[in-house]
Amino acid sequence: MSVLQEKPELVHVVGIGADGAAGLSRQARTVVNSAEVLFGSSRQLDLVPEATGQRVAWPTPLLPALPGLLAEHADRSICVLASGDPMFYGIGGTLVKLLGRDRVRIIAHPSSLSLACARMGWPVQETAVVSLVGRPVELLHPRVQPGNRLLVLSADGTTPHEVAALLRARGYGPSSMTVLSDLGSEREGCITSTADEWHQSTVDPLNVVAIECRAAPDARTLPITPGLPDDAFEHDGQLTKRDVRAITLARLAPLPGQLLWDVGAGAGSIAIEWMRSDPSCRAIAIEQRDDRAQRIAANASALGVPGLQVVTGAVPRALDGLAEPDAIFVGGGGTAPGALEACWAALRPGGRLVVNAVTLELEALVADWYRRCGGELVRISVERAAPIGGFTGWRPAMPVTQWVVSKR
Repeated sequence: MSVLQEKPELVHVVGIGADGAAGLSRQARTVVNSAEVLFGSSRQLDLVPEATGQRVAWPTPLLPALPGLLAEHADRSICVLASGDPMFYGIGGTLVKLLGRDRVRIIAHPSSLSLACARMGWPVQETAVVSLVGRPVELLHPRVQPGNRLLVLSADGTTPHEVAALLRARGYGPSSMTVLSDLGSEREGCITSTADEWHQSTVDPLNVVAIECRAAPDARTLPITPGLPDDAFEHDGQLTKRDVRAITLARLAPLPGQLLWDVGAGAGSIAIEWMRSDPSCRAIAIEQRDDRAQRIAANASALGVPGLQVVTGAVPRALDGLAEPDAIFVGGGGTAPGALEACWAALRPGGRLVVNAVTLELEALVADWYRRCGGELVRISVERAAPIGGFTGWRPAMPVTQWVVSKR
């Protein structure tokens, strides 16, 4: 029986700041003080010493244990404490998904984003936010662009040091870093430096980092639009080249939240650029060779999408059990018996399939599928200027036959 069926009463979620109970509204204090059970981190529970309800500190890991904890106390009034705004990278969203919005009442407190922007004088709508709480620092890469204002939610006191190191490595050492700690409390602190001059290995653990991105003259910029330079990827030659890659991604048409399969991924360039198009885009790269699979993971981390899932194995067997995709790109392994059939069967209705063929064998298969399923067949030819003796001429790259089809 679900928590919803056992007890229909509301679960209250109260946002609380570093100033503790003193910063709570009258309504929030009433909810906290009247609750029979208080959930929260040990730090959050310590902020309300006058509350008389049973205190339950969150276990680690939290998410697997959450349904059982709520069910265990379903016959009692529950208050969940959350830092700041519970719906801003907080427990509030998780509880709404679990219980439904009619079971959850949120009493919000100013978020760390709002407080930090107020201290910096930055309009909230013009500030990008990256959470590094339980997430790798490499997620910053796509956001590090000249002139960007970033607010980084730190995992702990070492996060600013890691952020400064990443900025320096990217050629953004001149970027301004302001570390704001214990926002909203009497202990509130502020440290301002540049990434080049940042030398503190640790600071107060409850902090956010405000960054104004400034590139050094020799910094390399990597836009989020499709078509990164080929040398942005480590590869052994098995790479969808820049011009064809940009065309391919335009045909795949990434949309927020959608999932891509990159079959025969090589260096992982298609999957990586798909994920760079929007933070919510997901991808699975399927690659038969171990060395290439390792290279894909390294490329994904270096280019800011460490969440790329890499599956090592031969198609079609390696596709078994993978989440249903919204789009599939086949760049390698398309001639394996049953590979295209497995991709087509797995594709979500309305999904897009794009196959790039450079061999006669795969081209013949693509032509047969085009005859049976329709879609669009395109020949892509790219030529580049190159020296010919003392002059310059055109050197053609291998042409690519591209089949694009939507599953109806």
